[in-house]
Parts: sequence; C-alpha cells; structure tokens
Amino acid sequence: MTPVSFADALKFWIKLGFIGFGGPAGQIAIMHRELVEQKRWISEKRFLHALNYCMLLPGPEAQQLATYIGWLMHRTWGGVAAGALFVLPSLFILIGLSWVYVAFGDMPLVAGIFYGIKPAVAAIVLQAVYRIGSKSLRNPLLAPVPWAIAAISFIAIAVLQVPFPWVVLGAALTGWLCARFAPGQFVLGGGHGSAQAAYGPALIDDDTPTPPHARFKKSRLATVLAVGALLWLLPMGALLAWQGWHGALTQMSWFFTKAALLTFGGAYAVLPYVYQGAVEQFGWLTGPQMIDGLALGETTPGPLIMVVAFVAFVGGWTKEVLGPDALFQGAALAALLVTWFTFLPSFMFILAGGPLVESTHGKLHFTAPLAAITAAVVGVIASLALFFIAHVAFPAGVTAGLSSSVEWPAVAIMGAAGLALLRFKVGVIPVIATCALLGFLLRLSGLA
Repeated sequence: MTPVSFADALKFWIKLGFIGFGGPAGQIAIMHRELVEQKRWISEKRFLHALNYCMLLPGPEAQQLATYIGWLMHRTWGGVAAGALFVLPSLFILIGLSWVYVAFGDMPLVAGIFYGIKPAVAAIVLQAVYRIGSKSLRNPLLAPVPWAIAAISFIAIAVLQVPFPWVVLGAALTGWLCARFAPGQFVLGGGHGSAQAAYGPALIDDDTPTPPHARFKKSRLATVLAVGALLWLLPMGALLAWQGWHGALTQMSWFFTKAALLTFGGAYAVLPYVYQGAVEQFGWLTGPQMIDGLALGETTPGPLIMVVAFVAFVGGWTKEVLGPDALFQGAALAALLVTWFTFLPSFMFILAGGPLVESTHGKLHFTAPLAAITAAVVGVIASLALFFIAHVAFPAGVTAGLSSSVEWPAVAIMGAAGLALLRFKVGVIPVIATCALLGFLLRLSGLA
C-alpha cells in the first residue's frame, strides 16, 4: 500500500481535533471508524493492542491513542502532532467559552444549544459501547470470559462504585490466567482474515514488521526521558522564580502534574480528585462552577479532561494571577500552563513506552491481559452511557414519581440521535449539529 504522507496525516489529526465529541468512548469510536474501517491505516489488532496499552496509563486514553498511532506512522513528530492537535482546538474553544462564562454569567443561548447536545453525547457513548463491544467481544458461547469481564466491570463501576484501577487490575489478572489455562478466550478483534475481507489490507497490518524508529533502544529511551524532564523543569523553574512555591500558577501546575501522574481511569476518575483540590483545598472555583465546567467539557471536542482548562481559567480569573487589569490574560495563561502540565506526561508515556509495547504484539502472554482490559472497558463505557442517559432523562435526579420527572424532550432527542447513529449510520457532526439546533428551538419555544 502507498504510505500516508505526513501532510495527509496532519489533515486527519486536525479534523479529529474538531470532531472528537463524546468523551473518550466517542473519540475512540471515531478513530476506529476512520483509521481501521475506512482509511485502513492500521489493522484491527494493532489498533486494539495500542488502545489496551493506553488504557493502562494515567491520563486521557483517546489522546494517548492518537499520539501512539501518529508516532507509529511518522516517528516522534508524528506523535507530537497527533497528540497536540487532539487537544488544541478544545483548549482554544474552552478558553473562549470560559471567558463568556465568567464575564457574562448566564448564557441562555448556549444553554439551549447544550440542552440538545447532551442527549447526542449520550447516544454517541451508547454507539461506542456497541462498536467497541462488537469488535472485542466474540461469540459468548465460544468465549464467555470476555463477556463475563464486561458484565462484572459494568456492575463494579455502576453499582458497587469500585475504583477503576481495581477493575483494570482484575481484568488483567483474568487475562493472564486465561493465557496460561484457556488461551482461546482472548483473540483480539475479529481475526486478520475477516478484517481483510471487510476492509482490505491495512497499511500497518497485523503482520507488518515494527518500523525501525519504533524498536526499543536504551539510548532512545534515555533521550526521551531527559527531554521530558527538561520540558517539565524549565517552566516549573520559571514559575518558582517568578511567583514562588505558594503562587497560584505554581500551585496549579504542581497540582495538575500530580493529577496527570497519579490518577487512572480517564476523566471521570480524575474529576473527584480535581474537585477536592480545586474547590475544597485551593478555592479556585465553586462546586456549581465545577459542574458547569464539566458540562462545557462534555459538549466540546477533545478529551473530557480538558475541563482542567476551565478550572484553571476560572481560578486564574478569581485569583487575579496577573492583576485586576489583566483578568483575561491571567486566566488564559493559567489554562495554557495547566494544559501543558496535564498532557506532558501523556506524551512521555507513549514516546518512552511505545517501543516496548510494539515488541509484544502477537504474544499471547501480553496481549491476553490487554484484551481482557478491553473487555472490561466495554463494561465501563456502558456504565458511562447509563450515567449520561440517567442525567439526560432525569436532570433533577431520580425520584419516586418517575413519570412526572422525566425530561421527555431530551429523551426524544436522545432516541432520535441513537437511531441516526446506530441504524442509519449518520456521522457524528451532523447528529450533534442537528441536536444542538433542536435544543435551541425547544428552549426558544418554551417546550424545554
């Protein structure tokens, strides 16, 4: 196959940055459809292999997956470009929306648009459950263990509220045991032959040799780690020299470095930690403002963890980090710094660990635990879909009188979006745009 040029890859990564709605589930589904099914830049097995590794890491797995694929195709700069373009559109959009939020207060026009977008997001996540589940869960009669892992993971997250790292650990242990005692339970994807029959050969196929730049070398690992440390130390050192350790910008940068390194399980696992620190410990914003920020993060493209940019913007505005005459400049600087310190570790994890992961594809003792994690993720995403559906249908919370508290217009939008995505295969952007318009019209007419 003809190699993909760096310019063509850039066009796709830019596009992904603007259409990456629906949180990690929706973004992974978009990448799977575009890269595996349509463009055939990477095969099903190689895609899931990379995804499973990213699921093990702290930080935004969808952004890390884009970085991994970009790096595999076009070396270090390919990974940097893919990961950065995944984040930058949402960063600038959130800075703009955050400014409107803090400067003008209530946003009735935007609220109407959000009213329509939230049901669409729920439908997108539900579609992701179907798409990823249909690829990673095989015939339950032949391979019941992945289905059992998915079901147990769903119950653990949705009902028992088990921390995500324990779910991942349990799934990985199950996969490791199956690799030894029941190896037929975990075969990634639908098989090489079926993928070729459906889509044709991939540029990076199941058996494509690892490219030279993706092979493990101790010298390269040392270089990546040294550069990463320098990219963290230079801005942190500058902040310390400028504001001292207790300065608001310094504290934000250190706090979100810890959030990037110490929290697993994606944005929803990070949010309780962020809420505790940003609201209760430092007072950068209030609880209701945090909820509004999450709504903004859910309805803009890019990783949901970009809500940290909103937190930093509001915190920078509230604390007047550059003085009362430069509120916007200080808030924007805070958002940029926090984004840098939040995402820098993600790039390092991929660029440093990618060669080790590439050396393991096709080896069952490594792929079986990762495939088990994918099965667990299906259950976790299903719990996220349930969370969204419940909050769309019952925005005031579930009460005894269910029929009177159901938000029927939002439920109708959600049902229509789900039908469009799953039955008629309509694209994500047309669905979101149509739902946003419906939400605005319903609010304008007073029906919602």
